[in-house]
Amino acid sequence: MKSHHFITALAALLTFTLPVARSADNPPPTVKSYRIMPVGDSITEGGKTFSNYRLPLLDKLTTAGYHIQYVGSRKSDSRLGPLPHEAYSGKNAEFLATAAPKSFRDHPADIVLLHAGHNHTVEEQPIEKIVAATDTMIQAFRKTNPKVIVCLAQVIPSGKLPKYSYIPKLNEALGKLAARLNTPDQPVILVNQANSFDPEKDTIQDKVHPNETGAEKMATRWFEALTKVLEKPK
Repeated sequence: MKSHHFITALAALLTFTLPVARSADNPPPTVKSYRIMPVGDSITEGGKTFSNYRLPLLDKLTTAGYHIQYVGSRKSDSRLGPLPHEAYSGKNAEFLATAAPKSFRDHPADIVLLHAGHNHTVEEQPIEKIVAATDTMIQAFRKTNPKVIVCLAQVIPSGKLPKYSYIPKLNEALGKLAARLNTPDQPVILVNQANSFDPEKDTIQDKVHPNETGAEKMATRWFEALTKVLEKPK
C-alpha cells in the first residue's frame, strides 16, 4: 500500500514538473557560439617544453559562460584533447600570410587571434615585411568573412637579444596598422600582449617561449579583449 502511494505521488510530481521544463514558454537559455582561429608561430602552437595561451584562454571563456570553438588546419594536444589552431613552429609572418588565408577559407572563423612577429633577426630589418604580411592576412580573412573580428597582438618581448631587439618598434608599427584598418564594421582590435610580459619571469630558459605564468598572462590579455566584443552570456 505504501509503495502504491509513493508511485502515485511520484507520478503526480512528474506530471507537474515535466511540462514546465519542456514548455515553449520557458525555453532553455541560448548561448551564441563563436569560432575562433588562433594564428601564429610556436608561441601560439605550444610545445612539449613550454606552454601556450590557448588552453587557459578556453578555460577563462568557458568559465565565464561563453561558448567557443577553436578552428584551424592543425591540432595540438591538451588535457582536454586536441585543440585546433593555425600556428606553425619556426615560421614567420610572411609564411603565415601564405598558409593562414587558405586555412581560413577551409575553416572560416568569427574571430582571429593573430600573434606574429618572431622568427626574424634584427639584422634582417624585418618590420616592414612583418607589417605587410599582417596586412595581407587581415585582408584575406575579410575577403572570406567580411564580418570577421581580428584581434591583433603587439607581440610579447623576448630576452633573446640582440636577435629580437626589433620587437618594440614592430609593436609600434602594428599599433599603427591596427588603427588604419580598424572600422566599426570590420574591427581590428589591438591587444597589447607586450604589456607587463617579462621575458625573465614569463618564459622558459630560452627567454622566448612562455612558461605557465607567461601563457596565463597572454590568455588574460586575449580574454580582456574578447569580452569587449563577444555577446555576453545570458
